[in-house]
Amino acid sequence: MSLRLARVNELVRREIGMYLSTRYRTETVRWTITSVEVSADLRNATVAYSVIGEESDAREAVQFFRKRAGEIRKVVSKNVILKYSPKLHFVRDYGIERGNRVMEILDEIENQDQTQEKNET
Repeated sequence: MSLRLARVNELVRREIGMYLSTRYRTETVRWTITSVEVSADLRNATVAYSVIGEESDAREAVQFFRKRAGEIRKVVSKNVILKYSPKLHFVRDYGIERGNRVMEILDEIENQDQTQEKNET
């Protein structure tokens, strides 16, 4: 990936995050834009978001992004001047949830080890 494309990705990610946090603060408080990957021709962008909370929050996020993708695209194109305004495709990022699950498993293993050490003494 070129340096220019990396900068565009970060700029679009920041713009979407700022817009969501100012315009839709109450609805989007449990969602985080984790990454944006704009295609080399600047016509499409994949926006990854993470959801903290219940599965119902994730369903709300899917509906929200489907409904407001055009509005978000318009705001991004207004604030980020590019040759083309990329069409935004929102996808859920499970990375944070997987990381939390790994940490829970490691904590369980540590607790089991401590319990075994106490029982052995």
